Amino acid sequence: MTIVDVGLGLLAVLAGAVAALAGFGIGSLLTPALSVVLGTKIAVAVVAIPHVAATAVRLWGLRDAIDLSVLRRFGLASAVGGLIGALVNAVFASSALGVFLGLLLVFAGLSELSGFGRRLRFPGPWAIVAGVLSGLFGGMVGNQGGIRSAALLRFELSPTVLVATATASALLVDAARLPIYVATSGPEMVARAPTVVVLTIGVLVGTIAGAPILRRLPPDLFRRLLAALLIVLGIVLIVGVGR
Repeated sequence: MTIVDVGLGLLAVLAGAVAALAGFGIGSLLTPALSVVLGTKIAVAVVAIPHVAATAVRLWGLRDAIDLSVLRRFGLASAVGGLIGALVNAVFASSALGVFLGLLLVFAGLSELSGFGRRLRFPGPWAIVAGVLSGLFGGMVGNQGGIRSAALLRFELSPTVLVATATASALLVDAARLPIYVATSGPEMVARAPTVVVLTIGVLVGTIAGAPILRRLPPDLFRRLLAALLIVLGIVLIVGVGR
C-alpha cells in the first residue's frame, strides 16, 4: 500500500463521516482528490462504487426516517437527471460545469445562512424540476450530493429526515448511473480495484462513526453546518477547476 493509498483511505473515512452528517460528501471529497491521479472521468466512475456501498449502509440505518412524498417527487426525478448526466459525462466534460456548480453551492449556503433561502420552496412540479437538475449536474460533474442537500433544505425537513431522504435519492441516482459508468469505463475501474477497496473500507468506517452524531444535532445547528459545508464545497470546486 502506497502513501497515496493511505491518504485516500483517510480521506475516505472523513468523507463517509461527513456524508453521515450532511447527506453528501463522498463524491464531493473523493472525486476531486482522485481526479489528480486518474483524471476526472475515471475518478467519477471509480468513486461510484464506494459511494454505492456507503449510501446503502447509511440508508439501512435511516430507512424509517425517509419522507416518501419528497422521495417520489424529488428523488425519482433526481435519478432520471443522474442517468442523463452520466450519459453526458461519458462523452463530454467541461470545467465550466464545475465552476457553475460551485457557484450554485456557494449561493445556496449563503442563502441559508442569511435566511433568504428559507423563503424559497419547491411546491408541486418544482420539486420534480429541482430533482432533475440536481441529478443532471451530479451525473455530469460527479458532485451531486451538495446541490441535492441544498435543494432538500427547501422542504423544511428535520436533520434525520433530510439526510435519510437525500440518501434514498442518492441510491436511486447511483442505480441509474453506475451501469453507465461500468459500460463506458469498466476496464479502467477493474484496473483500479485496490483503490476501490481502500476507498470502500474507508467510507464505511466513516459512515458508521458519523451516524450517531447526526441524531444529536439540533435542527438550527444542522442547517448552519450544512450551509457552511455547501459554501466550502463550492469554493473547493471553483478553485479546483481553476487550477
